[in-house]
Amino acid sequence: MNSAVRVTVPASTANMGSGFDALGMALAMHDVLEVELAEDGLRIEVVGEGSGQVPQDESHLVVRAIRAAFDACGFGAPGLRLRCHNNIPHARGLGSSAAAVVAGVAAGYALAGHKLDDSSKETALHLAAEFEGHADNAAASFYGGAVIAWHDGAKHRAVRVEPHAELAPIAFVPQVTSSTAMTRGLLPERVPHRDAAFAAGRAALAVHALTDRPDLLLDALADRLHQEYRRPAWPESMRLVDALREAGIAAAISGAGPTVLALPTGVGALPEGLPLGGFTAHRLPVDLDGVRAEVVRSGGPGAS
Repeated sequence: MNSAVRVTVPASTANMGSGFDALGMALAMHDVLEVELAEDGLRIEVVGEGSGQVPQDESHLVVRAIRAAFDACGFGAPGLRLRCHNNIPHARGLGSSAAAVVAGVAAGYALAGHKLDDSSKETALHLAAEFEGHADNAAASFYGGAVIAWHDGAKHRAVRVEPHAELAPIAFVPQVTSSTAMTRGLLPERVPHRDAAFAAGRAALAVHALTDRPDLLLDALADRLHQEYRRPAWPESMRLVDALREAGIAAAISGAGPTVLALPTGVGALPEGLPLGGFTAHRLPVDLDGVRAEVVRSGGPGAS
């Protein structure tokens, strides 16, 4: 076992136009989790996003993920000391919940002395994705780069694809928040066949555009599957998406919103007159590495 680990996990963007619950990409904005085994008890310190708001007990999402990883590894769970340095905005469509779960699972594996290699990551990904019911955000945070996620009827699975080197994501993050459960509730049970066909073509094109032809991103990120149905939830965000696309810049709602993801080509300059009131622009390179766990101290609690 290891008695103390440090985990760095990236934010993520998901859906990416028509790739609903299927396409994701890791972004270079990171939460850092420091976890230490203790003889008993639980102590949590949160710095940054969520400070004073998230639970300080066993219901904390990171703790739940650590415990789930311990169970998967057959590891007895003693007391824990957590320090969470949170930079990823909460409830804004940048995968903060998935990042917390991935960080917890990675920490649990590392504390139990299990390496997250190619063979164990598939199981760990399924464990993390079960918390949210879909794997696009979690897979992006696990693997880095861009990912294609799916459920095979038994397990959540994903593959990593190499993003084009010229991708220059910009996340426009508003002050307002959004609930994934609420925005999913706006989606219809059925969509017209023509819209489903449109979404299938654009999602497939998005994989090609993200990896090989970024000049096709404007077409590739077009969507009829979910964004328009959820426009009432984030009208200002959709207004910005519309303005960016009218200016020839590929843009879509990031995850469940209300953050807007833009993928400008060329030098990445933005036009004047965009409706940016209430938004903060973050230029975030693609994170290519995914979650990283570093052993700070080996041995049991109190080891030196």
